[in-house]
Amino acid sequence: MSDELWFERLAAATSEVGEQRTPSKLKSRIYSALVARMAETGPLLDLKETHEAGGRLCVFERSLTVVPLGKEIRSTNPCRICHARVLAERLDAAPIFWPGCPYSEFHKG
Repeated sequence: MSDELWFERLAAATSEVGEQRTPSKLKSRIYSALVARMAETGPLLDLKETHEAGGRLCVFERSLTVVPLGKEIRSTNPCRICHARVLAERLDAAPIFWPGCPYSEFHKG
């Protein structure tokens, strides 16, 4: 069975349960795990190139694009050491308000 078919069946089976909101801290943990998994296979996209292509960056990622650092540093995941990630993974309504921060997006409304 293909992954797509499996997910379609899962969605159909869970739609009968009713719409439930996924907890913000679960979204944050999943996001962290996915980005860590991507980093295992090689360097991430360069933050400077991401920003120049119109990608949204948080204030800390943006600072890495203006500081004269090598591409190797700009291709790492600064979220791994960010306090926003720690808060987001542990609180349901984390007080994170930085534009461009994916964790902030998970904790809106």
